Amino acid sequence: MSRIALLFSKLSIRWKLAIWASVLLCLLFLAYNGVQYFVINRWMFHQEETSITKNMGEIQGYLKTEDGKDKWIASSRAFIESINVSHQMIRILDSQGNPVLTVSDQLPEGWVKPQVSGTTTMESVWHEEDHLLLIRSPLQMSQFTGTIEIVNNLENSDKLSDVLLAVMLAGWIGAIVLSGLGGVFLSRQLLRPIQSLSDAMISIKQKGLQERVSISGSNDELAQLAKVFNDLMDQLERSFYNQKQFVEDASHELRTPISIIEGHISLLNRWGKHDPQILEESLNVSVQELSRLKGIVNELLELTRAEEETTEKREFPCLVMDTIQYTLRNFSLLHADFQFTQNLNAIAGVIIKIVPNHLEQILLILLDNAVKYSGTVRAITVSGALQPNRIQISVEDRGIGIPQEDLPFVFQRFYRVDKSRSREQGGSGLGLAIAERLVKRYGGEITVFSTSGLGTTVNLSFPVNPM
Repeated sequence: MSRIALLFSKLSIRWKLAIWASVLLCLLFLAYNGVQYFVINRWMFHQEETSITKNMGEIQGYLKTEDGKDKWIASSRAFIESINVSHQMIRILDSQGNPVLTVSDQLPEGWVKPQVSGTTTMESVWHEEDHLLLIRSPLQMSQFTGTIEIVNNLENSDKLSDVLLAVMLAGWIGAIVLSGLGGVFLSRQLLRPIQSLSDAMISIKQKGLQERVSISGSNDELAQLAKVFNDLMDQLERSFYNQKQFVEDASHELRTPISIIEGHISLLNRWGKHDPQILEESLNVSVQELSRLKGIVNELLELTRAEEETTEKREFPCLVMDTIQYTLRNFSLLHADFQFTQNLNAIAGVIIKIVPNHLEQILLILLDNAVKYSGTVRAITVSGALQPNRIQISVEDRGIGIPQEDLPFVFQRFYRVDKSRSREQGGSGLGLAIAERLVKRYGGEITVFSTSGLGTTVNLSFPVNPM
């Protein structure tokens, strides 16, 4: 038994489903046929019992009406022959058990031994291979006391039962074959999406992450599984692409300051350490590049933190107007030559769910970009507006603006519109990427509108926390 279980455990799911489906259908068909066979047999036997009991009642009634007449038993033969059927014997015994009258149709008298009975009895007996139904009933008359025996050969009923059993067995064998074929077909249909999923995984392993599972028009659980798998592969492909892009961009950005520092250290090591002018220049450049390198590393860390999905379900009530004013007040101290205008009355008292430090960080990124690219017009406007169930915060400058062809890429890591000017101004191209990740973490949206030479407006939109 354990060997069979071991062999069964090694089969594929398709064959396991086919075997289980076949076994289940066969058992159900066998149980149904068994019940049907039993019920039909009982019904036929009951019909024979009813028929033989009816004959007994007719004989009893006839003999009682003939009671007192001369030779009444002998004269009743014609009547008894008329009600007797094929393969049946009717016999009347006296009180000593001797046959007085016997009427038989293809049933030998010797198959059943005469026997007197004081009560009506019915039993099923066998004579070799012949199945007999026997009923005995006492006969009490004024001039006669005896027993009536009726014996019925159930040969026809047994033959019908055997034919029925053969048909049911043939049907059961056919059911085994059909259920086996149906089980294979059913398992193949059910497992086709899983097989497709397996093929897609093998194809992904061989060809790359761009392969996907074909989805049928159905909307069952397996189709949903295929959709989830494709969505997962889309996310995984984007993740790998972003990781690859991140490594390439980070290595490119970090290579420049490291190369500059390495060049100046080599210069000092060769001859510059004895030249005060070269020594001072190299140290100043190295310090500047190290500061720039530190800024890039810090921004990369901030970007990583911004991309992390928090699992904590905490509330962060933040008064938007207070946070914006606090950030502007501190930022304006660093840029006294700029004019900062606030239009925040529309959002007074509005609360959103965000960590105040994160909102401050987003605003500082936008304000820093506005200052860097303001050009000659040093004016920055921060305004707020309420929309249905949302709040909008806008940071507007009147600087050099962003060309339309560059707008779709401004949220990419290390992307800079004017790389030469950005490098001079200390930009790394990570600020807007960090801001976008932080905004999206709290269910917000960030959009940029700009016209080259006229200025840039960055809009933030957050869902409003109910009061």
